[in-house]
Formats: sequence, structure tokens, C-alpha cells
Amino acid sequence: MNYYVKKLISFLATLFCVALLSFLLFQIVPGDAALSKLGTDATPEKIEQLRAEYGYDRSITARFFSWMGGVFTGDLGVSIKYGPITVSELISQRITVTVWLGVLSIFLIVLFSIPLGLICAKRPGGIVDTVSDWIAQIFMAIPSFVQGILVTMLFGLVLSWFVPGKYVSPTTDFSEFLKCMFFPALSVALPKIAMTVRFMKTSVKKELKADYVRTAKAKGCSKNGIMIKHVLKNSMLPVITFIGLIVAEVMAGSIMIEKVFNLPGLGLLLVNSIQNRDYNVVQAIVMYIALLVITVNFLVDIIYKVLDPRTAE
Repeated sequence: MNYYVKKLISFLATLFCVALLSFLLFQIVPGDAALSKLGTDATPEKIEQLRAEYGYDRSITARFFSWMGGVFTGDLGVSIKYGPITVSELISQRITVTVWLGVLSIFLIVLFSIPLGLICAKRPGGIVDTVSDWIAQIFMAIPSFVQGILVTMLFGLVLSWFVPGKYVSPTTDFSEFLKCMFFPALSVALPKIAMTVRFMKTSVKKELKADYVRTAKAKGCSKNGIMIKHVLKNSMLPVITFIGLIVAEVMAGSIMIEKVFNLPGLGLLLVNSIQNRDYNVVQAIVMYIALLVITVNFLVDIIYKVLDPRTAE
């Protein structure tokens, strides 16, 4: 079977499994969405009426296939907490913040980790290589949300480079919006930069020991020429895969960071929806995150195949 067809089938199968597991998981979680909305003083009749209105009185199988049909048509139901607004409208209002936070985080990871990895790998065992390992271990040991608190204290309260808790909509002032997003993105990116630098160093050091490098040196090629034309390209193959894998961690970290920085994104909405048993919203956000992560990994596999045609069929 064609490589791309197999990857596409795997993509769809994984997405379906995530949808099924997430749906079943929320069916066994304790709590009643109708009771959460109406309060403990609500009569049983009102609770049953609300459950019937939102379709919670139907069988699990009927609800699952109804929900899956809505996923493909864009009809994700109505939020039981924020209704009558639909889940699709609710997510569209919040998704900009989460997407920009993720994009800026990935941009910072790539911008800093690749050059730093190359610089450290050029002199293995040197002071730059050693110090970078110490710093990387520190950043990797601290969770993103803790680094978010430290970033807020240092840059927000001590240096006053930004106002903690301040948020400006991109439609109001896009430059101010980016300023508001920079430090949250930095908090998400810092541990991932440390991880990627170490991975990049390992990959480059391995390539520098290859036979083609010695051959290029014997032919009189400069060190920078060998590094840029040959070593960088070959060492980037596993790094691209690694960056694709940490996208999931970036998204998970951004959810907590949104809570720390009080950003009106999907992370804050997810936390509030779980507390309110608003399962339609929770399932939609879980599917969004799963779709993003699976899509990125799918694209990474395709890019890897293009860069290295030797990839097994």
C-alpha cells in the first residue's frame, strides 16, 4: 500500500479512537451537567426536562453517533453553561488566543534552539556546551506553569516590562496583542527550547563523526561550509520529528499558561467547562487539541518522507 495512503488511514483511525475514548470518558465522570446548571434546589422534573432538552436522556450510542455527525458538519451542540450560544461560536471566540500562543511558542522554540544547538555542538565539551547542559537541565525540571509564575514575577512585577493579567484583543490593537502574548509564549517555550537544544546537539555531534564529514574536510571544505551544506540538513531530520512530537506538550502547557496569565483562550474555557460539567464544550476542545496534534504529526511524517525518501514504505 502507498506510504501516504497508509498514513492517511492511520490519521483517520487515530482521530476516531480519540473521539470515541474522549466521549466515553466523559460519560463515566461523576456529576450531572443539568444539576450543575440548575443548582441543588432544582426539582427532579426540571432536571429531567433540561436533560431531555440537551439529549442527555438518550442512549450512549445514539448520543455518540449524533455527536460524531455534528463534528463532521460543524454542529457541536449548545453549551449548557453559556447557552443559547453554540459550542462552535464559543470556541471561535477563544481559539485565536490559543492558536497565537501555540504559534508564537513554536516560533520561539525553532528560533532559539536550532542556532544554540549548532553553536554548542561545534565545540563538544567546551564551556558553552557544558553551561548549556546545566541551564537546559534547570529549565527542563521546572513545569511550564511554574515558569509562567516566575516570568510574571520577574518581568511583570520586578522589571515591569508587562502588566500581569492585561489582555488586549487583536481586533483592538494587534501590536499590543502580540506584546500580551509574548511572555506567556516564552513561558511555554522555555522548557521545550532546552529539550530541543539538547536533542539538536546530540544529532549534530553524531553527524560530525560521519565518514562524509571527514571526506569533506580532506577535500579542503571549510568547517562552516560542511556544517551548513551537509551536517545541518542531515541532523535536522530527527529534530523535525522531535519538534512535531513536542507540539502536544506545547498545547498542554499553553492550557495551564492561559490560566496563569488569565488569557481568554481555550485553556481557560476548558477548565471552566470541566468545573461546570459542560461536556459539549469539553469534548469539542479535546477534539480540537487531538486534531491539531495528529495533523502536525501527520505532516511531520510527510515532510520526513520528502526529505528522506529512504523511509520505509
